[in-house]
Amino acid sequence: MAVKIRLMRVGKKKQPTYRVVVADSRSPRDGRIIETIGHYGPREEPSRVQIDSDRALDWLRKGAKPTEQVQKLLTASGVWETFTAERPNPDTKLNRRGHVTGRGPARNTVVAEKPVKEAPAPAAAAEGDGDAPAEAGDDAATEDAGE
Repeated sequence: MAVKIRLMRVGKKKQPTYRVVVADSRSPRDGRIIETIGHYGPREEPSRVQIDSDRALDWLRKGAKPTEQVQKLLTASGVWETFTAERPNPDTKLNRRGHVTGRGPARNTVVAEKPVKEAPAPAAAAEGDGDAPAEAGDDAATEDAGE
């Protein structure tokens, strides 16, 4: 089951307030939820954001994916920074038990670097053959050489 942390709309017509909820991604926006972890009031000045950080962190650790708007709210409340700080390197794959998986190079293996091949400089262009167009400063030199 894919679990999302998202907003659930409540309130009167044209006066929305939202609950920050954990729900199955297949359930409707205002449908069945697993848990309410906060509230968001966008019409108040300043906007009201109340999120239970312990419950939000617990769900994020379990693999719940926040929607884009909820991620902004988690960032504003400081929960997202806490979560990203405790995560391992995002490139590292972990199994169900939290152990690093995959086979990389052995720790004692030395990886040899490939030498970089340098392109040889074209000799014809450096000597000034007739194929290359002459620059304005080279006119005097070519006329003297031709006489």
